[in-house]
Amino acid sequence: MIRLGTVVLGAEDVDRAVGFWAAVLGYDPVRFENSANDFTILVPPSKEGTRVAVQRSETPVQEAPRVHLDLVVDSADEQAAAVERLVGLGGEVVEWDYSGEDPDFIVLADPEGNRFCVVNARV
Repeated sequence: MIRLGTVVLGAEDVDRAVGFWAAVLGYDPVRFENSANDFTILVPPSKEGTRVAVQRSETPVQEAPRVHLDLVVDSADEQAAAVERLVGLGGEVVEWDYSGEDPDFIVLADPEGNRFCVVNARV
């Protein structure tokens, strides 16, 4: 059986990106010291579930990426609190012209510019 193991993000400053995502998700970083691209996996404390990895990349950030992460919450209040927390950690709310009216998501960028969403699953 195949299963999703790791979502990999590119970053110019891997340490900064690892710090951000570790704080966002509460995951533990596992560094590969001899990696040519500073590859680091962020592992859930339970060791179960999808992992997030960061590796050095010189590819420019896509303004409207084809693939992105969705972080899910269960209410509008949780969404507002999560966005405030993420901005406090170094994230940035991104103006998004593709949302339509009254979207259930808010688009943010991590400190490296990678786009992600905070989705209110109750909408």
